[in-house]
Amino acid sequence: MTDHETNETAADVQVAPHRPESMSYEEVLFYERKPAGFWVRFWAYLIDLLIITALTSILIKPAFALMGLETTGIPWYAPFAILSAIVFYGYFVLMTKFFRQTVGKMIMGIRVVSLKSDHLSWTTLLFREWIGRFLSVTIWPLYWIVGFTPLKQGVHDFIADTTVVHEESFRKNNVMKKRADGSGLHETSTI
Repeated sequence: MTDHETNETAADVQVAPHRPESMSYEEVLFYERKPAGFWVRFWAYLIDLLIITALTSILIKPAFALMGLETTGIPWYAPFAILSAIVFYGYFVLMTKFFRQTVGKMIMGIRVVSLKSDHLSWTTLLFREWIGRFLSVTIWPLYWIVGFTPLKQGVHDFIADTTVVHEESFRKNNVMKKRADGSGLHETSTI
């Protein structure tokens, strides 16, 4: 079949793909904090474990030594193990609540942010740092998923709707946004 005005065949005519009209959409550029990946979070966690071990060795072990109580080779329900767990979870909960980061995260330049609000509530923190961290610590492969999710979230982040981001690193995103030209029907004029 031939177009009689331009003498082009149907194979020669290119059909433009359906695109939004350029007048109704505009490209918007925005920057968001870059999610922290597995390795930077892993190193921050190791730093935190060193600090927790130091706190336990300085605060709890001497008290047990003075009382003549055993601190090695004990079951998980022994007083030393329970106090050590309180220091472990208390460190993560309190540091994250008041500073949004632990000392390890401070050193690595990362922080915890909520995906739902501007602040971290106590409920969010308890789910993230207590229940979520318990799962991540007891079942190591659950922590490895940080490397494979788009926002670099672990199980504890999914439970609490949080993620960990770099403080000074951003990534650029382009988004098509509908223009707010409007029809003028919502506007009113004053006399």
